[in-house]
Amino acid sequence: MDFQLLAKGIALAGCAIGAGCALIAGIGPGIGEGNAVASALEAIGRQPECKGDVTSTMLLGCAIAETTGIYGFVTGLLLIFIAPGMFMNFLG
Repeated sequence: MDFQLLAKGIALAGCAIGAGCALIAGIGPGIGEGNAVASALEAIGRQPECKGDVTSTMLLGCAIAETTGIYGFVTGLLLIFIAPGMFMNFLG
């Protein structure tokens, strides 16, 4: 049995599984931002005079929450396109 081929297969499988897990990170920000917007609309409905404050705070929170999704996306792209080449060079 060729252990070199087995090691390459395990490295590629690890990259694929890791990329899949990293791309799942995009679900959390979507749910969180949806909840934030729903709460902001509810607050504006209760007190229309605080629309500016609620909207600016909501937009800032959504921008910060979106960074986690972007980090997961970039990590997934790195694991798909960059890491396999690095592992193949390392494994020979």
